[in-house]
Amino acid sequence: MTNKIAALSLLTLGLLSACSNTVTSTTPAAQERFARVALVPLEAGDTPKRLAKAVGGSVLSWNEVGCEAADEINCTAMIGLNSQVDTQNLHALRGRTMYIEPNKDVFSGGGTLTATMGGKVSIWAGGKVSIWAGGKVSIWAGGQFTQLPENTALWKKIRLEEAQRMAPNLGAGVTVAVIDTGLDLQHPAFGGSLSDPSTWYDFYAGDTMPQDEGIFGVGGYGHGTNVAGIVLQVAPGAKIMPLRVLGSDGSGDVVMVAKAIVWAADHGAGVINLSLGSEESSKVVQDAIKKVTERKVLVVSSAGNSNLSKITYPAADADAKGSGAYSLSVGSVDLNDVKSNFSNYATELKVMAPGEQVYAPAPGGLMAAWSGTSMAAPMVSGGLALALGQQAPTKDLAKELADRATDIYNISGNKPFKDKLGEKGRLDLVEFLSHASTY
Repeated sequence: MTNKIAALSLLTLGLLSACSNTVTSTTPAAQERFARVALVPLEAGDTPKRLAKAVGGSVLSWNEVGCEAADEINCTAMIGLNSQVDTQNLHALRGRTMYIEPNKDVFSGGGTLTATMGGKVSIWAGGKVSIWAGGKVSIWAGGQFTQLPENTALWKKIRLEEAQRMAPNLGAGVTVAVIDTGLDLQHPAFGGSLSDPSTWYDFYAGDTMPQDEGIFGVGGYGHGTNVAGIVLQVAPGAKIMPLRVLGSDGSGDVVMVAKAIVWAADHGAGVINLSLGSEESSKVVQDAIKKVTERKVLVVSSAGNSNLSKITYPAADADAKGSGAYSLSVGSVDLNDVKSNFSNYATELKVMAPGEQVYAPAPGGLMAAWSGTSMAAPMVSGGLALALGQQAPTKDLAKELADRATDIYNISGNKPFKDKLGEKGRLDLVEFLSHASTY
C-alpha cells in the first residue's frame, strides 16, 4: 500500500484573502472511487467548475473558511483524479502548489477474528442482551465483569472496575465516532447506545446506513462492530457514532477517512476512534485530523499489526504539530504486559493496551473475539470518554493518559523494545482518572 505525497510546485503558493467565508454542504454525495486525490489551495475567483476543469478531476470538497487568514489547510479544494494531470491545465493554476497522493484502498483496518465462545460463535442470550441494552445496570459482580465474563482478566489489567466507580457517569453525554467497517446496527448490544441516526453516514456506499457488511470470518466483516462494542464495555454510558469508510475486505480510501473525520467533529463527536492505518503518511487525512483537533476533539489511532519498528499512519503522526495535544497512538500487549507478537512499536508510540482475544459483539447478534492493535485503541477511546463524561476538560487529557500508564519496560519480554512501547507503557485507567484535571 503506497501513499506517498507528490508535491507539484508551480512556482509559488499564492493565497489571496478575497475568498468568501463559505463551507460546502454537510451532506456528502454518493462516493465515487478515485485513484488519486489532490489538495489545491484556493484563490480569489476560483469556482468548483473552473478548478475541476483545470485539474481534470471531480471536486469532492470546497472549503473557503480559512481564505481570509491565508490558512492553507482551511482554504482548499479536494479533487478526485482518475487520470494523469494535464500539464497544460496545470498552467492555469497560476503558480500554486498542489499535493497529489494515492487514494483508493490506501487504508485498512487491523485485527483478526481470533476466537469464538467454546469454538463456536455464541448467540447473545439470557442476561447479556438486557445488560448491554440497559447500560446502567450493575456491570460488575463478585469481581467478574457481568456483561462479558470472558473479558474479566483484560479489564482487571487496566483496572476498569475501579475506574468505572470513579467515573459513575460511565461516559454519559460523550459521543465516540467509530470510523471503521460500520456496525451491525440492529445488534442488541447497541440498543440505546447509538447516536442520533442523523449523525450516521456510510462514506463507502454513499448512504446513511453504515451497516457492517460481508461474510462472517472473511476479511474485515465485523471489525467495526467489535471495536464499537469494546468502547461501550469501557464507557457504557457513551454514545457510538457509526461511520463506515472500510469495505467488507477491510480496506478504504483516503477521501472517505478524511471526510469521516471532519463529519464526526461537525456532528458532535468528542472522541474519534481510528482502528485503521496506512503504511505511509497522508496529508489529506492529517489535515483533517488537524482541523478537528483544533476544535479539541480527541483522536485515537491504532499502531498496526506487522510487528515492525514503525507504526502506521495516522498513529505515527499523533505528535504532529497542531494536533499532538489531542491525539494518541495505541499498540497492543498481552495479559502479561508483554508486547503482542503482532503489534508494531516505535519511539513515537504513545501508549499500549491489551489487544488479544477481546470479546465483543459480532454481526448477526453474535459474540466473538478479535486480536489486534485495533482492539487496544477503543480501550483508550473508552477511557477518554469516562473522563469527559465527568466533565474533565479536554486539554491535557491525551497527555495525562499517556503519562499515567504503567511502566512495562522492566519485563524481560519487552527488553528488545526499550522506549518503543509508549511513553510510559500500558494503559492504567485509575491512574489516568486520578490525575486528570479536576472534574
